[in-house]
Amino acid sequence: MIKPVLLKVSLVLSFVLLLNVYYAFPQDYERQRQHMVDAQIRGRGINDRATLRAMRAVPRHLYVPADQRAFAYSDRPLPIGYGQTISQPYIVAYMTEIIKPRKDFKVLEIGTGSGYQAAILAEIVDHVYTIEIVEPLGKTAGELLMRKYDNVSVKIADGYYGWEEHAPFDAIVVTAAAEHIPPPLIEQLKDGGRMIIPVGSPFRVQQLMLIEKKGESITSRSLMPVRFVPFTSADN
Repeated sequence: MIKPVLLKVSLVLSFVLLLNVYYAFPQDYERQRQHMVDAQIRGRGINDRATLRAMRAVPRHLYVPADQRAFAYSDRPLPIGYGQTISQPYIVAYMTEIIKPRKDFKVLEIGTGSGYQAAILAEIVDHVYTIEIVEPLGKTAGELLMRKYDNVSVKIADGYYGWEEHAPFDAIVVTAAAEHIPPPLIEQLKDGGRMIIPVGSPFRVQQLMLIEKKGESITSRSLMPVRFVPFTSADN
């Protein structure tokens, strides 16, 4: 006779195995992605049409390591190597919506990572300039992005200093937590532009901040508590 405890453990293990197999089939990715948008993103208040359309279009499973693809459309960040992560889908959508992206926008992204946020932006705006300090990540993301997008430029460099030769930018998206807002990024933000950036100490809860530039006036507003990997600079 099977003991109740052993039966329970067996059932749990079987369920986990079936779940992993279920999510591993490529033919399910499209359905999983649509469910992700409906449940995790639109269901939590994101309503910008361009953002929702981009989130439905970009195959997130291609931007995560192969051993993480079973979880590509789950509501959580995932490791991508080198101590970095891909943000959870909701946060990517929220940061995209908050900059109010338009077709004619030129956007700077700091922290290319796997390239997923850049791909979402590229679906909406005229051009994305994205910077990654971790060379292997930058190269891999660049190769992946170039397969589909001709409106993304990737540079391996210190994002603290932005990308001056292409400034000013209509919007700036920073995907790593900085202890302070880098002055060069504020300088490279266009008049009327918006920057979204997590600010706070590494490995602690930070605040996602919205920075707006209007003439000589710079305003900041705290949006929500978040937890991002630390902003890496060559000067650290």
